[in-house]
Amino acid sequence: MQKSAIALTVAAMAAGASLSASAETLTIATVNNGDMVRMQKLTDDFTSKNPGIDLEWVTLEENALRQKVTTDIATKGGQFDVMTIGTYEVPIWAERDWLVPLEGLGDDYDVDDILPAIRGGLSVDDKLYAAPFYGESSMVMYRKDLMEKAGLEMPEAPTWEFIGEAARAMTDKENEIYGICLRGKAGWGENMAFLTATANSFGARWFDMDWNPQFDSQPWADTLNFYVDLMNDAGPPGSSSNGFNENLTLFQNGQCGMWIDATVAASFVTNENDSKVADQVGFALAPDNGLGKRGNWLWAWSLAIPAGTEKEEAAKKFVAWATSKAYAELVASQEGWANVPPGTRTSLYENPEYQKVPFAAMTLASIQEADPTNPTVEEVPYVGVQFVAIPEFQGIATSVGQQFAAALAGQSSVEDALKNAQSLTERAMKKAGYPK
Repeated sequence: MQKSAIALTVAAMAAGASLSASAETLTIATVNNGDMVRMQKLTDDFTSKNPGIDLEWVTLEENALRQKVTTDIATKGGQFDVMTIGTYEVPIWAERDWLVPLEGLGDDYDVDDILPAIRGGLSVDDKLYAAPFYGESSMVMYRKDLMEKAGLEMPEAPTWEFIGEAARAMTDKENEIYGICLRGKAGWGENMAFLTATANSFGARWFDMDWNPQFDSQPWADTLNFYVDLMNDAGPPGSSSNGFNENLTLFQNGQCGMWIDATVAASFVTNENDSKVADQVGFALAPDNGLGKRGNWLWAWSLAIPAGTEKEEAAKKFVAWATSKAYAELVASQEGWANVPPGTRTSLYENPEYQKVPFAAMTLASIQEADPTNPTVEEVPYVGVQFVAIPEFQGIATSVGQQFAAALAGQSSVEDALKNAQSLTERAMKKAGYPK
């Protein structure tokens, strides 16, 4: 009896070790925003349905995340099985065969349900290389009470001229109320995201068809002069240090008449627990100048699988779970429909419950206005709305953003900022071997 018991115990231990060895651990790199943090809290749903897969998270601030995953994938480091990346990286990395094509995500995944603009930005040659977790454009968020006090009415599709008039009319600097809050912090994903999208609506472009920089053009001068003058007249002090988070705080505290920024912010500014003006927020499309392009961008935080992972099938199961219709329903059941990751699926915007969310329709309209394959008034050799999808853009645009932040801070003139932007971009593109 004793020998049999020992034999059974050894056998049980061996079976347990075998089960443990067969379990796969996916290492997932992600950004530390609210939607991703929420996803981590809900992953018991995934692991209960996939008992052979464990999850390990590496959660980082946006700039740190981008640097870490770029280094890892470029050097084939193999640290991650799933990466959170943006619309900028997808076409560049896919063309270098750094990403696994997302085929075979399951019969009920419904790739065709992904919004066309978002799907287009994450595809190369009609193959999907990243699955959108949430998508966004940008739009006008404004205080309805301050607009009424100024004797104005916000159009659904305003012009930049109206935005300038309204911002100045709503400004009351003595009481720390500023007509408009816009990104001023230097960075390709901060002030240059806003200014590049705005420049599109002014008829500007980064490069002509021969890859010649265009900062010495009149449309760029018009864009930057309008922006600097407007922020000097109606923006908050220290605006050259303000990015998304700083402007969100100002708006939620009731200090901004208008804020033009990411559509994903709508759920934050209308949340009564965080926003002092939650019941006074209205929404409108990003402005235009009558040239056929609006000043809104297009972005998606997406999940991608690096080529070379040894856990491709398990990684696909996780990506499919996190970006599925069922995941949206899971969030809605736990947190309410207003907190479902927005901007990815047609079915979400056809859902009667989601249609009751006050910003749902304007978010969809804003996303549909953006066209990453045709972002500018004049023809360009690149894709991307608020960025240029070439590897060199990240460094160049950060340097240009520093020049434009200096102009906003009064440390240089608009003319000098554009002149410096032109010369540094010319040097960088020549060094990179353009035109190719």
